[in-house]
Amino acid sequence: MARPERVRLGDLLVQQALVTAEQLNEALSDQRSSGRKLGRVIIDNGWVTEEQIAQALGKQLRIPFVDLARRTVRPEIARLLPEVQARRLRALPLQESGGVVMVGMADPSDINAYDELTRLIKREFDLVVVAETPLLAAMDAAYQGAGEIAGLAKQLGSELASVEVDLGDLLGLNATGAEDAPVVRLLLSMFEEALRVRASDIHIEPQEKSLRIRYRIDGVLHVQTESDPKIAGAVALRLKLMSGLDISERRLPQDGRFAVKLKSGAVDVRLSTMPTQYGESVVMRLLSQSGGLLSLPALNLPPHVAQAIHRAIHKPSGMVLVTGPTGSGKTTTLYAALNELNSTGRKIITVEDPVEYRLPGINQVQVMEKIDLSFGRVLRAALRQDPDIILVGEMRDLETAEIGLRAAMTGHMVLSTLHTNDAASTPVRLIDMGVPHFMVATSLQLVLAQRLVRVLCPHCATPYRPDAHEMAWLRALSGEAEPDISGLRHSPGCAKCNHTGHTGRMGVYEFLEMDRDMIQAINQEDPNLVADVARAQMQGRTLAKEALALALAGRASVADAMSVSSQMD
Repeated sequence: MARPERVRLGDLLVQQALVTAEQLNEALSDQRSSGRKLGRVIIDNGWVTEEQIAQALGKQLRIPFVDLARRTVRPEIARLLPEVQARRLRALPLQESGGVVMVGMADPSDINAYDELTRLIKREFDLVVVAETPLLAAMDAAYQGAGEIAGLAKQLGSELASVEVDLGDLLGLNATGAEDAPVVRLLLSMFEEALRVRASDIHIEPQEKSLRIRYRIDGVLHVQTESDPKIAGAVALRLKLMSGLDISERRLPQDGRFAVKLKSGAVDVRLSTMPTQYGESVVMRLLSQSGGLLSLPALNLPPHVAQAIHRAIHKPSGMVLVTGPTGSGKTTTLYAALNELNSTGRKIITVEDPVEYRLPGINQVQVMEKIDLSFGRVLRAALRQDPDIILVGEMRDLETAEIGLRAAMTGHMVLSTLHTNDAASTPVRLIDMGVPHFMVATSLQLVLAQRLVRVLCPHCATPYRPDAHEMAWLRALSGEAEPDISGLRHSPGCAKCNHTGHTGRMGVYEFLEMDRDMIQAINQEDPNLVADVARAQMQGRTLAKEALALALAGRASVADAMSVSSQMD
């Protein structure tokens, strides 16, 4: 393409009526005193946005504007320009078609940068103009992440290919700078990238011809990279060493934990290993310490749900159960409740398997079944420790349920979880476990059922038209022949959401309180009556209805809302 012409930004913005002459003079004065770039001064004053400046430049130079927030940049294309030069020139190769490279620049009028690009890329290229902040984010994603992890994995594989390997050096035991060992750098890059993309888990899975690394982001697994399978053993060994596990034992599953300090903060890592056909599979749950203690307000609960929880947990005694499948956020909700209750005037004991977050001022006990330190045994001992509040990780069996409910009857507040599909079936589930009806009716105060749904990315959300199956579900659940679907949205993915289409998850809740009608139904020992009375109390505020409301408001996809409903069938 033709060499671009030099443009005076201030004159251009005035010419296109984006700023006034008075604003330009004020910005020039600020620029002279502060030394900042003129464009940054104008943006910081709130007169224009980065996108408006980029579009103005493109219009003047007759160069297309590209919104990087809606574009995926492949690392192999970005690496046509070395990272150091890309950041210095504020330019990034975006795609290649027919032998021509598309290069995005924050300032295409920079003639010196254009000349250097011509020298560095050494092939034909076309310029497009992009906003600077999305450009820097695209660089972070393209030059780090999967590319860095894959490169480190390749380097580690090359070292392992040598004839002699010192296991001590490999594990960083003999080296003075252990952080320089390739396996350590690989793991640190893996953890940094996992935190950047908001992953909750890292899966390291040896396959026949590759080592697959996947991240769980917003409840869904995404492949991060696939590497040489021969590095699997070294990675597993290092992780087991960091967790204090037996590195010689490869035939049995092991569990451990460790903490790692990263640039973005400290992270607790809960690790599980399992022998598979091609080596040890490793799964790591990441528990970030940088977010501070959880709190009920931080969960953004609907007001009626927050009020119900507050009423229940501040009673002097009773049991509060949080129900739902694995991964529905039950522990997060319980820890937030404990955080609200935690004070120097109360003694709180938790019985957990495993202990996920360490909470200051609270006595936390790790269950260990292999030494007969079971939930029941720890719970009986805990009651002799004069507690005010007890958290039981899970009501797994009749013994634990009975001890917990008896503690609730005798003046303790007991918080726990139970695996049931919804709130209405929870009292019946306790009775089916063998708990006496009177104990359930007397001790249970509140049942909170919950699910997590992915929040649609607001930056790439677009109107959505449901298919016939989805439309039938919308009609059935809303009870309307033609429900209002104008608010439905779909997010294809963009740079701001790491091209997942989602930006985190939020809770969907329903709750059941033990009022007079519920207590009478439980004491009549009729499971069908209990379920009927429970559903009547929750009418209109069920999990499915709450998920439907999120979909109609454009905050969640129809598919995710339908998934919540199907989990209850």
